[in-house]
Amino acid sequence: MTESQSSFTRAHLEQAIRISPFTNWVGTRLVDFAPGEVKIAIDVRPDLTQHHGFAHGAIVGYMADTVCAWAAASVVGDVVTSEYKLNLLAPAVGDSLTATGMVVKAGKRQVVTRADVYAVKDGQARIVATALATIARV
Repeated sequence: MTESQSSFTRAHLEQAIRISPFTNWVGTRLVDFAPGEVKIAIDVRPDLTQHHGFAHGAIVGYMADTVCAWAAASVVGDVVTSEYKLNLLAPAVGDSLTATGMVVKAGKRQVVTRADVYAVKDGQARIVATALATIARV
């Protein structure tokens, strides 16, 4: 098995956070890791919000895209996002955002994944988005 075909470990994903300028700038933290399921979190800062004060939709999309890709990578190795559909369900109002991604089905060429994104305020989590993604092996 080549490196691109072997599954990524927690250490691989933590390294991705360190070396990716955007992921590092957002402040992504890897919260939970298991093969086929990944959870991340970020603190919502003023520079990540839009004019109404909630986390910008691009940040919510980033959270969903990232956990989908990382869940897929934890099963099949190096990947890129082929497409994703994001349903924004509520304003992302909170002190932090969390997202959990899971593999629905891993095939030979692509992995279908799903994600849920939550805004956490005063210790209470509320779902703000859900996504379905197709992730391609590299």
